[in-house]
Order: sequence, then structure tokens, then C-alpha cells
Amino acid sequence: MLDKHFDFASSEPDLYDQWEKSGAFAPKDGGEGFSIVIPPPNVTGSLHIGHALNNTLQDILARFERMRGRSVLWLPGTDHAGIATQMVVERQLAEQQIKRRDLGREEFLAKVWEWKAQSGGTIVKQLRRLGASCDWSRERFTMDEGLSRAVLKVFVDLYRDGLIYRDKRLVNWDPHFQTAISDLEVESIEVNGHYWHLAYELADGLSYQHHIVDENGITQFENRTFIVVATTRPETMLGDVAVAVHPDDERYQTLIGGFVILPITGRKIPIIADDYADPTKGSGVVKITPAHDFNDFLVGKRHNLEMISIFDESACLNHLVPMGFEGLDRFEARKQIIARAEEEGWLKAIEQTRHLVPHGDRSGVVIEPFLTDQWYVNAGALAVEAIKAVEDGRTIFEPKHWEKTYFEWMRNIEPWCISRQLWWGHRIPAWFGPDGHIFVAETELKAQEDANSHYGHPVDLQQDEDVLDTWFSSALWPFSTMGWPDETEDLKRFYPTNTLVTGFDIIFFWVARMMMMGLKFTQKVPFDRIFINALVRDEKGQKMSKSKGNVIDPLALIDELGADPLRFTLSAMSGQGRDIKLSKARIEGYRNFGTKLWNAARFCEMNGCDLSRSIDMSQRTGSLELPVNRWIVSLCYKSISEVTKALEGCAFDDASSQIYRFIWNSFCDWYLELAKPILNGANEAHQQEVREVASWVIEQSLRLLHPFMPFVTEELWRSMGRWESNQSMLIMADWPQSVTELESQFAQSSVSEIDWVIALITEIRSIRSQLNIPVSVKPELIMSDLTEQSRQWVERNKQGLSFLGRLSSISCSEFAPGGALPFVVADATGHLKLAQWIDIDVETKRITLELSQALAKITPLKSKLSNEDFISKAKPEVVEENKARLHDAENAAAKLRLALDRLKLLDNR
Repeated sequence: MLDKHFDFASSEPDLYDQWEKSGAFAPKDGGEGFSIVIPPPNVTGSLHIGHALNNTLQDILARFERMRGRSVLWLPGTDHAGIATQMVVERQLAEQQIKRRDLGREEFLAKVWEWKAQSGGTIVKQLRRLGASCDWSRERFTMDEGLSRAVLKVFVDLYRDGLIYRDKRLVNWDPHFQTAISDLEVESIEVNGHYWHLAYELADGLSYQHHIVDENGITQFENRTFIVVATTRPETMLGDVAVAVHPDDERYQTLIGGFVILPITGRKIPIIADDYADPTKGSGVVKITPAHDFNDFLVGKRHNLEMISIFDESACLNHLVPMGFEGLDRFEARKQIIARAEEEGWLKAIEQTRHLVPHGDRSGVVIEPFLTDQWYVNAGALAVEAIKAVEDGRTIFEPKHWEKTYFEWMRNIEPWCISRQLWWGHRIPAWFGPDGHIFVAETELKAQEDANSHYGHPVDLQQDEDVLDTWFSSALWPFSTMGWPDETEDLKRFYPTNTLVTGFDIIFFWVARMMMMGLKFTQKVPFDRIFINALVRDEKGQKMSKSKGNVIDPLALIDELGADPLRFTLSAMSGQGRDIKLSKARIEGYRNFGTKLWNAARFCEMNGCDLSRSIDMSQRTGSLELPVNRWIVSLCYKSISEVTKALEGCAFDDASSQIYRFIWNSFCDWYLELAKPILNGANEAHQQEVREVASWVIEQSLRLLHPFMPFVTEELWRSMGRWESNQSMLIMADWPQSVTELESQFAQSSVSEIDWVIALITEIRSIRSQLNIPVSVKPELIMSDLTEQSRQWVERNKQGLSFLGRLSSISCSEFAPGGALPFVVADATGHLKLAQWIDIDVETKRITLELSQALAKITPLKSKLSNEDFISKAKPEVVEENKARLHDAENAAAKLRLALDRLKLLDNR
């Protein structure tokens, strides 16, 4: 016997343990392969709401395809997360007053591996709590032996093909960690700042006519011997190598080719003409510091300018600056430069501003563009085939519009900086000879052999200190995790993978690079389909952040409500192309959905439904006598078809909505209610038919819902006897099959009949609610204007109509009775005898008051939404909230007007 409630707290861990022990997560022998590789979370990470969404959708696909008989491999693993992991371990050491450089590289790395063994499995355990049915026996780590071997081979092969090279370029530099970082690890934060307007003296007697328009509109001219530049980073001026003006800016035509004297340093630097200078901004003159600004770097390349790097790895000024500044922190240098500019008179103005400043997302310090030697991949060459693969449909994006993002990035791709100045990661397999010659090889022994051959005698080699960007190893994830470069059975059977589920924010950093590497090293796309999931926001549509205090913790929700409601909410709201506005109330609503199914199953069990054996409804349908049974069976088959189609297309929201409507509305709200008088009746044959159909529908519902809400469905499957009867868990059961013959005239006539009955009951209930008719009141219903078919429908369904409409009697007549309220349903007219139970004056006053209250809400909302100033300035979520409130108020007013009209009809009788 089913318990009164589903105890998710005890059932979920027990069920998951049973699944895992049974081997249900592993690919089965035989069957068509279906594979997904998990986007590997950082080994330092904890489950956040984005992980919950992404992995829920993957799990739905895995469970769906597993039930369809495919051999499913959902391959899990974690990323070594170079900078994040190193930061965690360094912080632990700092608590003991130990620095990593005091330990040395080898001992520090031993500490990292020790941490990984103790704490690196946190997120894997949390994914289990979500219900993720990954094949944990195949779990991989981007630093494990097999993946490390793949990384070395790829690096060496790309180097030998001329696609990896060493170059001096600008990078995002984190002064705290003293390493280059990727764009994804840079967070731009809006801060208060200043534009300092600095005067650079013209050299060699140069001057020009500077015009000023005064407050009266009169133009005045003055002969200037200096030009003004504006900067938010005055400390970089010590590395200026030029100033630029636009080639068409008439004000400075005579100065192009001349020089200015750089303050403090006394260096003469050229005045160049370049389109980068914008004549409409400020003075139209920009300082050019190629070693410390990405745009300036490009200007410097175009004009073959000197690159003077004035910072060291800690963002302190180095030996290339004048005496007195060397060793200063960049922000202290800023203060001293501004003080000197003010003292010497070349500070012309200070302008306050709000601007975006790049910060390291891990360190929190301001990032510096830094000129340094790094390793690069020629991404442009690798991108060519990866672009073609999406153009010709070998890999498709869903939603399709994300292809545009992919193409824009790939067609304008820059060289990929792959080196990091860290200790934790894949150390670059490059060794330097005595004269700086580089030897790249998979092993030190091979590099030594190459060096000895190159020099003609043994030499000492020094391995590059840097490690590879974390994204380099994760770019190999789809094939390296399956055993490449060896020709493994997994690689043959499961690569290319079928579907990648990931977020839009890593299309550049991960998806594009996997496409490039997969095609380069396997000559196949790494996945057939890329599904880009939505972004989860709070209930007001705002991005979640700790500073706002609106972060939703999925683990706390699972503790409180269970994994199933969270999973179903995320899938139901994951519509393509829109963000998910998540609220606890919405999750609680879907918890009620699980409770509704549980109560329905319990009701069926108490009324003799037997789930211990399967019923072949495809063989039974033609002999079903009751229209309500043919109706629910037809709707069930239709739902199976629609859910299957939706999941095949990754339309998770459509699939969820269809399941919800069928189970809650069609089965629980209508079928079981219409079945109650039959089960309580005297016809045993009809009772048995209802029991069989209800049992079958419950079984199909559990199969359909299982990928979305695996725990409650498996518990019902187990508790209702299916584990014992056929030794099969629901996770390994077959996906339900639709039957196209159910679209026959026989099935459709039953659907039309019960739909008509439901419409009639709905209208009766609506009238009762609008006119405040007590539940205890059971009026008469007289039906008129009936066709022969609808007359038969009334006669066949009197029992259900009386029960659900709370009616004393139902009759058919050609005449409208007195004291009855008329209403229309399809091709018939109903008359409810209500006059004796309604005080028309009291009800009219009540409804009129409610209508005036509804109208009072409508007027200000309409006024606000017609105000262009409000629409343009208000946040989009506020506008949408007001639109929703207006819609609700207008609906309420329409229903109240209808109720008044009905009272008038009744009064006229």
C-alpha cells in the first residue's frame, strides 16, 4: 500500500544507490549508440543553478534515449581548473604561512593532488543528488594519465604542423597570480574614475592655431605649443611612444610627422596619423602605448612603433622608467604622476567618469594588458573546417540563431594564447637549448635526443616553466575522454557524440575550440547537435549575483523540496531563446504536481488498480466500451507522440507542458473524476474496464514523466509492485509507444464526446463560481436545442455530469423552463434552475463592487503603459510585470461583466 506522502528525503538517496548498483547508468550491449559528454565542471566547484539546468537537460536526454533502447553513454568528468585550483591550495598554505615558491614546484603539485583527492569530488557528489545518471565508471579528469597523453600529442603535432608558435603579444595579465588569463576570466566592473587631460609640449618649435568657441558663440584663436591627451591610466604615459591624430583632422595637419616631448621622461615621440584617433572625442588626440593597451598595440603594429613595457609581473614600474618611479605600484605611480603634472602645469583638466575596468574574476585585482612571450595556436587556420562543418549541417545549433554568434567569432578569430604562468596544469612540452633553440617533444628523453642531434653533442635543456590554458585540454574533451589517440571501442561506438548541452557564454571558449580540435585530429565533428540552454535569472529577470543577494542554491532547494520539482521547473521553463525566471514558488507548484500524481496513483490503488502487470492497450482499445476510457487512452497515445517528438528536438519545455497537461488536467482532474461514479456504481464490467485503463494510464504516465522526475516515478513504480513482478526498474523500462490507429474515427468520436461533456461541466462550474452558488446546492439542468448525437452524449454521461456538476437531475426538453439561467455549449443550450437560491439584488451589488475594483486597477495601469517615458526608462521586467497585471485585471473585469449579464437574464425570468 502506498504511503500517504512521497518521502523524498529518504527515497532519493536510496533510489539513486539502487540505480548505480544495478549498472543502469552504463551503456548496454547492443543497440544504437547515443552519447553525451558532460561539460566538465571545475574540480573546485559546487553545484550552482546553471549546473542544475544544464545537467537536468542532459539527464532527460540520457534517460529518454536509454528507455528507447539505445546504448547510452553519458560521460562525466571534471576540469582541473588551473588558476582556481592553484588559488585554493595557495590559500590553504597561506593559513600556515607557507608560500608555494618556498615549497618548490614538485612539492606544491603534490599538495594540489592531495587536495584533489580529499576535496575534488564535491560537485560529483552533488550531481548525484540532482539525479544525474552518468556512467561514473568512465569518469575522467583533464589531468588524468590518458588525457594528459592526448594533450601532449596534440601540442606536439600542432607545433610540427606550424599551428603552434611562440610570439610576443599583449595578453590579459593578472598581477596577483602573475599569469595571462583568458577573456572568460576577466570581469568588467563599472567604477568611478577620471579622465586626466595632460599637455604634451610640441618639439622643434612646432605650434598650431587652436580655436575656442566662447559662451557667446564667438570663435577665438590662440597659438598653442602643446597638444592635450586624455587618459584614465596616466601611469602608462611613461611607456608612450607616439601620439595619434586622425588623418583628416584639419586642426593638426601641420603637426603630422612632427614630435612632442613626453613629460617626465623628456623623450621625443612622433605625431602620427591613424584612423584610431576620433576627432569628435575630446581633443581628438590620443596617446599611443602599444605595450599596455590592446588598441594601441594594433596602432603600433601598423606604424612599426617601439614597444616599451614599463611594468613587471606584479604591475610595478620597472627599470625602463625614470629614476624615482622604478618599483612603484602602478596606482602609487599614478598619484605621483598626477601630482607632478599639477605642480609643473601640464595637468589641464580632471573629468569625472564612470567606466568599465577589467578585473580578474578570481583575484579581484585590476587586469593589465601586458606584453610578454607566450605560446599561441593559429586558430584562424583551424577555424576554416569548423566553419564549414556548421555551414553544411554536419553540426547544427539549437536554437539555430546561435549559429550567427559562432560564425561571427570564428570568422574574426584571433590567435589563441594557450600558455599560463602557473604550476598546476599540463606543463608545456618544450625545452630550451643553451642558445634559446626550442625542442618540442612528448617526452624529455625525445627532446634531449633531438637537442643532441641538433648541436652534435650533449647539452643541458631547460623545460618551459609555463602550463597550458585549461581550455586547451578541455578542447579535446569529446574524443580524449573516449581513449584517443588509441582506437578504443568507445571511440568507435560513441564518437562523434550526439548532443552537446551547454551555455551560450562558452561558445567561443569551448564549443568552437572543440569543433576545431575534433575536426583536426579525428576528421569528424565532435557532436551532431549543440543545444544552447538558457540563462537562469531570478523571478524578476535579474542576473543572479552574491552582491544582489538573489542567488538560488539548488542544493538548498533539493533539501527542502526534493530534486524532482527543481528538475521539472527547469525543464518546463527552458524554452528556446528565452531566459528562465526562477522562483521558489514556481518550484513549489511543480512539487504539487508530483503530489498530484502520487495521490492519483494512491486513489487508483485503493480502487483495485493493479500495476504489477503490464496491459497491452493496443490490443484492448477496440473492445473498450466506455467513451471516457477510449477518450483517456486516445489522449495518452497523443501525449506519448507529442512528448517523444518534443524530446527528439530538444524542446524540453514543450515536452514538460504536454506531460503536465495530460497528467494533471486530463487524467487527474477529469478522467479520475469521471471514473469515480463508475467505480462506485453497480456495473462490474465497467468497473473492471476503468481499473484496467487507469492502471495502464498510470504506467504510461510514469514512463513519460520518468526522465523529468525520476525519483517520484521510480518510487511509484517500485511501491506499486513493478520491481518484484518483472525485476525491472523504471529507469530500464521501455519508452511508451504511440499507436497511430488511435486517430481513427472510433477514437475521435470518443474524444469529441468527452470534450463536449467537459465543456458542459466547465460552464456549469463557472456559473456556480461567478454567482456564488453554495457547494451544497444541487440545481436541475435542462438541455435543449440538442442534436441526436449530443442527446446521446447527455444520456450516456448523466452519471458523470450529475456528480461533477453537482446537479440534482438532468433532463432534455424543447422548451426553456422558467427561473433557469440559459448558457450555450457548442450546439446545445443548457438551463440551470438557480432562481430560488440567488438573491439577485445582493449578488448584483457584490459583483458590481468587484467590477469597480477591477476597473480601478485597469485605468492607472493603462496610463502607465501608454507613457513612453515609463516604457523607455523602466527595466524590462518591470514593464512585463505591469503588462501581466493589466492582463489579469482585464480578464477579471470581463468575467464579472459576464456574471452581471447572467444575473440580468435570470432576473428577466
